[in-house]
Amino acid sequence: MSIHSEFKKITTETFKKMKVSGEKISMLTAYDYTMASLAEEAGIDAILVGDSAANVVAGYETTLPITLDQMIYHAQCVSRGIKRALLVVDLPFGTYQSDPLQAYHSAVRIMKETGASAIKMEGGIEIKDSIEAIVKAGIPVMGHLGLTPQSIHQFGSFKLRAKEDAEADKLISDAKLLEEIGCFSLVLEKIPAQLAEKVTNELDIITIGIGAGNVTDGQVLVIHDLLGLNKNFKPKFARKYLHLHEQIVEAVSNYVQDVKSQEFPSKEESF
Repeated sequence: MSIHSEFKKITTETFKKMKVSGEKISMLTAYDYTMASLAEEAGIDAILVGDSAANVVAGYETTLPITLDQMIYHAQCVSRGIKRALLVVDLPFGTYQSDPLQAYHSAVRIMKETGASAIKMEGGIEIKDSIEAIVKAGIPVMGHLGLTPQSIHQFGSFKLRAKEDAEADKLISDAKLLEEIGCFSLVLEKIPAQLAEKVTNELDIITIGIGAGNVTDGQVLVIHDLLGLNKNFKPKFARKYLHLHEQIVEAVSNYVQDVKSQEFPSKEESF
């Protein structure tokens, strides 16, 4: 029996018990009621409302354009679709990086208006004051290190992070700092598996990997990637469990043909 099956509602404390027991945590990124409902029915442990909605839903090239109001809207949609899974919501770019008071107010809005259980923030020592302000308010914070998409213009690409010793050492230092100042968990994105294992072994808090090997305490994928909805997005770490892009295009194509040939609607489908 899994740890989470003992709980009607998964909490950050459930995460801690899962880590102690060695049970891996399953997490998906979703942005709407329907997808969240399906993930919940399938038994997902946690849903992240990611600022990647800017890419997946809105069609932007980066995550930077999405606003706090838009994140709250997506989180409200997801929240209505789940009862058991832990709900985590990204703080979007520009709402926390330089001003701890703004970070606090942004996090409070998300918690009050969405029913989230935690928020996620990208960065290490650079956002220490903002994380501390939010944690002191009693809001659980999930950190995020490695490839941090909100800093894409600084990185210049979405390539693997922390391959070199200097960057790897900083990541380890930042991870320990995030634990020290009160983060309950940490996403490690697109870093060498060996480094992710080292961080996971040296921390007491939960690590969630994406493109970081399988030794982290859990994994997260975007549900659209898992379902194969994005034909041209094929990152190495995103396993496709279905190929819905092709099936949906075929289904819509059949509908178009049936409409034009007047095969739809049939007499049985008419009043």
